[in-house]
Amino acid sequence: MPNSNGRAAFGRRSGTVTVIEEQVRRSSARTAKIVACVTFIAVSLLAATVLASVVHPIVALFLGVLTGLAAAFITGAIVAIWPVLRVIWWWSAEITAALALVAGWVELSDHTTLPERLGAVAFIAGIPAAIGPVRRWIIAVAWCVIIRHRLRTCFSEFIITNRTGTLPLIMWARPTPAGVRVWIYLRPGLCLDNIQNNLDQIAVACWASAATVEKASESNAARIRLDIKRRDALAETIDSPLLSLVSPDTPSTERDAKPVPSALDLPDVDATDVTPARPQRTQPRSPVSAPVITTPAGNAGDDIEDWI
Repeated sequence: MPNSNGRAAFGRRSGTVTVIEEQVRRSSARTAKIVACVTFIAVSLLAATVLASVVHPIVALFLGVLTGLAAAFITGAIVAIWPVLRVIWWWSAEITAALALVAGWVELSDHTTLPERLGAVAFIAGIPAAIGPVRRWIIAVAWCVIIRHRLRTCFSEFIITNRTGTLPLIMWARPTPAGVRVWIYLRPGLCLDNIQNNLDQIAVACWASAATVEKASESNAARIRLDIKRRDALAETIDSPLLSLVSPDTPSTERDAKPVPSALDLPDVDATDVTPARPQRTQPRSPVSAPVITTPAGNAGDDIEDWI
């Protein structure tokens, strides 16, 4: 629902501030009509069938039609105002904080004077600012709210959108030692790969150093968990909890203090005492001699053909 402002700002006509996109509004209205019609037919027939066994069929049909109209109106209204409900969910933290401040101030105004109210406000605001853990917890929660808005901007600006232009449902966020962890329910048209391909841009948009994403459910791929890392938790000094497990009554063990050697303390060895090992020489193999053919003893004048 675009709201136009006709007053000029700095010599120019101001633009429009869009709370709900026109395409999203038309899509919600069309879906609400379809849901209302289907609900009316189904609930009317079911209610008339059930009531026919108790009252007259004509009365049962009339009551069934009334029940169907009521159910169709409720379901159609929920579907039609769903974009508005999403906007209220996105700003739920700010709306809750504003209502709490207004209600608290009105309650103080009914029971205290103005100086007392100012003193109470200073006390309530000063205590969290003075106590370190409370102040850090408030800052961490504030970053959770900021990151949810920045992610909504990321999905609207550079992450793929479907035909109707609806955005994923950013459910809740909680602080972590490294930054903020956010749970997101993806709509049809998005998958985990689309988020992984834009992690660098998401980190820049969220004023963080890095961003990682993984599945939050083994049975539903639409639920993902996005970690926005603003600091390196491993670079800080962390106190080990093992020291608290040691009893203070445990006696200390005394150990002899031995000097740390600064060099090798070897006895002097003369060069003449060291006999280098001689390499073993291998005997060369003798060449294989050709077989010698000996002639049998006999007369030199015998014919050799007699022996062949």
